[in-house]
Amino acid sequence: MRFQVTVRYGVRAQRYHMYALEAADARSALETAASMMPAEIAGEVDLIEIRVAVDPDARAYVGE
Repeated sequence: MRFQVTVRYGVRAQRYHMYALEAADARSALETAASMMPAEIAGEVDLIEIRVAVDPDARAYVGE
């Protein structure tokens, strides 16, 4: 399963680091996301979002 990870970090101004990963389930995705997070931002992270990444070719669009 493909997941999209968004990490919010920054003390004075918030910034975002985004990456995608493959994992069997959400628990595995959390573990993989933690290992992939850049060490230089780890101390400033205040939010991590992990969601299933939608295949753009499989999306339904308004008007279809």
